[in-house]
Amino acid sequence: MGRLTRSIRLGMKSLLLHKLRSGLTVLGIVFGVGAVIAMMALSEGKSRAAQEAIKELGATNIILRSVKPAQDTLSSTTRGPSILTYGLKYADYERILETVPNLRKALPIREIRKEIRRGPYMLEGRVVGTTADYLEFNSLKMARGRFLTENDSKNRDNVAVLAHETAQVLFPFENPIGQSVRLGGDYYTVVGVTRERASTAGIGGSLAAQDYNRDVYIPLETARIRFGDKVIERRSGAFQAEEYQLSQITLQLGSMEEVMPTSEVVKGAYLPYHSAKKDVEMTIPYDLLLAAQREAFQGKLLLGCIAAISLLVGGIGIMNIMLATVTERTREIGIRRALGAKRRDITQQFLIETVVLSGVGGLLGVALGVLMPVFIQVWLPDQKAYVTTESVLLAFAISVIVGLLSGLYPAVRAAAMDPIEALRHE
Repeated sequence: MGRLTRSIRLGMKSLLLHKLRSGLTVLGIVFGVGAVIAMMALSEGKSRAAQEAIKELGATNIILRSVKPAQDTLSSTTRGPSILTYGLKYADYERILETVPNLRKALPIREIRKEIRRGPYMLEGRVVGTTADYLEFNSLKMARGRFLTENDSKNRDNVAVLAHETAQVLFPFENPIGQSVRLGGDYYTVVGVTRERASTAGIGGSLAAQDYNRDVYIPLETARIRFGDKVIERRSGAFQAEEYQLSQITLQLGSMEEVMPTSEVVKGAYLPYHSAKKDVEMTIPYDLLLAAQREAFQGKLLLGCIAAISLLVGGIGIMNIMLATVTERTREIGIRRALGAKRRDITQQFLIETVVLSGVGGLLGVALGVLMPVFIQVWLPDQKAYVTTESVLLAFAISVIVGLLSGLYPAVRAAAMDPIEALRHE
């Protein structure tokens, strides 16, 4: 223990004799460790954002979405519009309910872009025909009033629930409950207002980003009667018409273990009727979640390897400085050997110096790595970064290991010197 203490004391004294050189050597480790932690923090931020977006869709859900066929036939004719018929139908919904026995819940959705009016106030938003389960499926909360009920759809009532921003635009100074809004040519009584909800990111090719704050929710059966299945628009003097019945069907299962087997049953229920047009796409959030987790791990590994290169450069700097130190202290090594120091004592002293250099650099690098994501979020508020304990420990451990490996050759070289030749060194 006495020899180890003496070696540590001698090592520290040697490093402090060359403060500038030691400080510049430490910088390579500092920036290397900081880069590893910062890059892994950015990778973690992107990974969490992607996984949260997928989890919002429900890990036990299967989502079917109507998509416009690749061959767009919406060309005008001389006598009238041609109609592109595509997407999910009510018959698909009924067939899935009959075919898939282990469904917990099923949510049909019809989405239409409409002008939403109330007196002088107007905004363009999404009218969503749906059922009472929409609230739970999309994690919405009520701010006022109530959401849609089964009786609303059964009776085909003209009732509406406004989203947060829709209510603020149409009723800036009034309580919207009990008031009327106009959708198309019909008026709807407002029965509820939802709380503000963060928009979701786009997932996959068939699920675009959704802003839930500019919606109006009406009973599905009411939407079916009032708006029908055709959507006709006039653009550049030509009529464009589409016909679809349901925009989306979300199926909820009891557990994640049921998702993949059930997805094959669901495919069998709808695919034979849509395989030619390819106008329905199925998204499985659980499958996307697993893929996102794999990609996150691969991304961390790649970024970690790239950042570790800077640590390797720092290690080369340590080896370079230690080789120079061995040359400078050749006579000192010869004197110590002549006075009885063993080879392991010489090796131990030089290894201690390299560990001190890499350890101090590692600690300063950890501090820099923890602070860098904070600065990044100040400059780029939308870019999330999370520093994890694993990344800190990994970066620090790598810095110490790099220091040890970099100092091993100089230490062995110093210990292997012949004492007589070392004493003759000028």
